[in-house]
Order: sequence, then structure tokens, then C-alpha cells
Amino acid sequence: MDTAVEVFLLLTSDEGGPASWGTQTGWALSAASIADLLIEGRLVLEDGKDPRVRVVDTTPTGSAVLDRVMVRAAEKNGARLSTLVQDRKLNPEDEVVQALKAGGVVDVVPRRMLGLVPEKRPTLDPQPEREIRDRLRVVLAGGRPAPTDATILAILQGLGVAKKVLAAESMGMSSREVQRRVQEAASEVAVGSAIKRAIDSMNAAILTAVIVPIVVSGGSS
Repeated sequence: MDTAVEVFLLLTSDEGGPASWGTQTGWALSAASIADLLIEGRLVLEDGKDPRVRVVDTTPTGSAVLDRVMVRAAEKNGARLSTLVQDRKLNPEDEVVQALKAGGVVDVVPRRMLGLVPEKRPTLDPQPEREIRDRLRVVLAGGRPAPTDATILAILQGLGVAKKVLAAESMGMSSREVQRRVQEAASEVAVGSAIKRAIDSMNAAILTAVIVPIVVSGGSS
């Protein structure tokens, strides 16, 4: 399952609305997809606090979500990381929802009253989200994270909603303790100076917008 799909489930209530009001879901999905493409070696980051992003492989990934993001990244090849994350045309939310609907995980209730009542995506199958939350519970408790787990935690922390979204999974941890564990998780999967630089770049981007740190696996160094 694409990281953006997992992030969407965490940021959406079972009734189909936002799980945390004010959350920039689109930016989160874009950042998660960029992370996946970095992990797969399709994108690389140049030097700098807000590095430029270069596309090095445009071969289709087999994922409608990632292919949408990769095509737009190629159109904006060389754009700053913060620019890409905020680019509305890069946001893969439609593809994420369609993937979940096709898998029977969510339903889609169209907008009503001339759009005054927004579209909802109520949960049909809660098991996928439960499995994601079980993984993150283990990581927050000190378990070793997979790159995807650390990426998700970094995104939630970057948006300032990690403690709220993962209230049950953090098991009484304070917001500061959650933040510290998220940082630890990132370092536990980071291998090599190039990967550490990528994480630092995403952290620096938070200062210019509500952008999220992305964890890249050692395979892309």
C-alpha cells in the first residue's frame, strides 16, 4: 500500500471527514508520495536546505498514485522541495481515494447541495487502518521502524497532529515524548550521510510552510 494511502486513512475519520480540522491533507499526501519515489530511486534531492528535486527515472511504477506524482514532478523538474509539496496539481488525493474505493476500504458519497456539503469517504473496511496503527504503536513504544513507518510519523509530526491522530497508539506519552520518538525513528532508518541530509532538508522546509520531514531508505543513497 502506498504511503499516501496509509496517511489518508489516518487523517480521515471513519465517517469520511477530516480526522483533524485544519490538517493540510493534500500536502501530506504529496509529501508521502515524494518520499516513496525517493525511496524507489525515481527522485533525488540536490544540496541545500530547501533542495531542488530531480526526476531520474520516469518508468511507470504500477501505482496510479505514484505515477500521478512522478509525472507532475517531471513537469516541474528541478523545482524546490517545498514548491512541489504545495503544488495542488501534484496532490494525488483523487488517485488515493479511487485506490481505496477499488479495494473496498472506503465508499465515496458525492457532494450535495451545490457543493455546500463536501464529498465524504466513509470507512467500509477498518482492518487496513488498524494494521497501520498497530505498526505505529510498536514503533512509538520503541520498536524498530520500517522506512514507511518513520515517514508517516514524520509527516504527522510535521503537520503538528501526531499526538492527536495517534492518541491511543502513543499510550500516555506527552507531545514532547512523541516528538522525540519520531525523531529517533527517523534516525533509526537513516543510513548514510545522503539520507540524513534528505531528512534535514525536509525539517528545514517546515520553517517556510507546513511541510513535513520525509524519511528515505538507505537504498537511495
